[in-house]
Amino acid sequence: MNNNKPNRFLSMLGMKCPNCHKGNMYTNKSIFPLGKLLDMPERCPVCGQKYEIELGFWYGTGYVSYALSVATIGILAIMYALIVGFSWKDNSIFIFLGIMITSMIVLQPLIMRFSRVLYLYVFVKYGKGSSLEDKK
Repeated sequence: MNNNKPNRFLSMLGMKCPNCHKGNMYTNKSIFPLGKLLDMPERCPVCGQKYEIELGFWYGTGYVSYALSVATIGILAIMYALIVGFSWKDNSIFIFLGIMITSMIVLQPLIMRFSRVLYLYVFVKYGKGSSLEDKK
């Protein structure tokens, strides 16, 4: 049996359970259909870790989503400034605003999903939860 701890970063990117790093956090791998974007099982199918730790737990993900959105806009602004540059004379600021708004609309479903993953990883550590046998 392999006793090595799985890579936390890769498990986050794969949206795996923070307790076992094996079970999927979302019922659909894809973000489509958008109506089922945030559908999650109540517990991890592998280890039984409860995903919604307490009532209203996911409200905190709004802050994480906001931070990810601001970071994305910052990265876009730096890239745009280095490649094109900002100027009032050629309306490049307005072009950037269009690029920023479009990218936020396109990336928002992924940001919403990933904010839940990050938020849960803050509160649940690897191997600390109880197993399925304890829940039965």
